[in-house]
Amino acid sequence: MADAPVLFRTLDTVSGHRFGHATLNAPASLNALTLDMVDALHAQLRAWVADAQVAGIVLDGSGDKAFCAGGDVVGLYRAMRAAGPGRVPPEAAAFFEREYRLDHAIHTCPKPVLCWGHGIVMGGGIGLMAGASHRVVTPRSRLAMPEITLGLYPDVGGSWFLPRLPGRTGLFLALTGAPLNAADALWAGLADHAARAEDHGTLLAAIAATRWAGEQAADAERLGALLQALPAAELPPPRLAPHRATIDALIGPHDSLATLAPRLRGLAGHEDAWLAQAGAAFDQGSPSSAALSLALQRQLRQASLAEVFRLEYQTSVGCCVFPDFAEGVRALLIDKDKAPRWQPAAAVDELLQARFAGPHPLADLH
Repeated sequence: MADAPVLFRTLDTVSGHRFGHATLNAPASLNALTLDMVDALHAQLRAWVADAQVAGIVLDGSGDKAFCAGGDVVGLYRAMRAAGPGRVPPEAAAFFEREYRLDHAIHTCPKPVLCWGHGIVMGGGIGLMAGASHRVVTPRSRLAMPEITLGLYPDVGGSWFLPRLPGRTGLFLALTGAPLNAADALWAGLADHAARAEDHGTLLAAIAATRWAGEQAADAERLGALLQALPAAELPPPRLAPHRATIDALIGPHDSLATLAPRLRGLAGHEDAWLAQAGAAFDQGSPSSAALSLALQRQLRQASLAEVFRLEYQTSVGCCVFPDFAEGVRALLIDKDKAPRWQPAAAVDELLQARFAGPHPLADLH
């Protein structure tokens, strides 16, 4: 159905194999992920993985503005308000469990997954993109993990993939929500290829015209070759790479948040506009979010991806119980006064504690 929140089709190819094609279809909300979208995507992904005739999967977004601007935090806000202070909203617990299952399934997919990250790719959108085998950006791509402005933290596996960025840039992005362009994403390893937005249809046609093997390594190589054959994209100059030395000097490997905070706030007066914006965002962000970002990246440095998703689930549910997450959504997206009234930093251990009975909801991830 054309009005379904996710559109599914298959591309026939000359080898008789098919490619699954999933399109996020909520352009009015910048393709923000709802639980229905998460469930539909995960079910279809499982079906395509089980189908021997499906050689690979393409994931993109409808409209020209965004691949995916993140999770449906407005819906989570309503659930938090309905549950009341200090209570776990069942809708939020379900959303985070199933979103992280979907993200994990993309990371571990035994078939090539191409994510076309055109336009805005933020929060949950990066969660979808991070695990894809072929991650594509365009000159208009804009990536960010802006959760510090919402009273959340970079979840969706951010505690796993951000520490793998060069130097201390991953922690800097978590603490400041600084936006990245396509050149930044390629330099940082958050994307693999750049393409012109207008060549999206050309790529789909090339997929249909290619003979696929039905074997992961061979098909991944062929898909990469198709991307390499596209015309070169003219990208804006990077903002992150030129500042790596500055960032590494600001953030020591063992510095506490109390030590880091004055340095990051001091960036607000920097002559470079991108660094100044990052410093201002940290200064105006949630203290609890900053504490969580630092603690999780350090605590999970040696953790497996599944272990990261399990602790992030506990943390995200914890954020729904404490007031900053709802307050951040209110200030940014509901009342839009952009004047959140943050609480003093919560104790990290309180936010990380388990709020479920019995086995962990993600105990079966490996």
